[in-house]
Amino acid sequence: MEQLILPEKPTFKDFQHYVHQLENERGFLDDNVLQKCLLLGEEIGELFKTIRKDIGVKVDNDSRFKNIEHELADILVILCTIANRYKIDLEKAFREKEEINKKRVWTL
Repeated sequence: MEQLILPEKPTFKDFQHYVHQLENERGFLDDNVLQKCLLLGEEIGELFKTIRKDIGVKVDNDSRFKNIEHELADILVILCTIANRYKIDLEKAFREKEEINKKRVWTL
């Protein structure tokens, strides 16, 4: 089994490649996009619950979600899996979308 190594200062491509490797190693490459989208929704819910807990909003006592950083990392991994399924270069997509956003007028 190939050792998973993420470079010290990774690019988006590095993240996407790393996630592809971890999916292969852990047996998730056959999961389809719908499965990944459902999982993304679950992870976003976990992030929201963690934030609710962090800001003092009541949550159930059994809530195991307590690390915002870890929940955000889970979301990043799943975003990479979805991008990989569609062969989307996230860095390129980000840059293209940001150029569109720069031309928008933002108001309250």
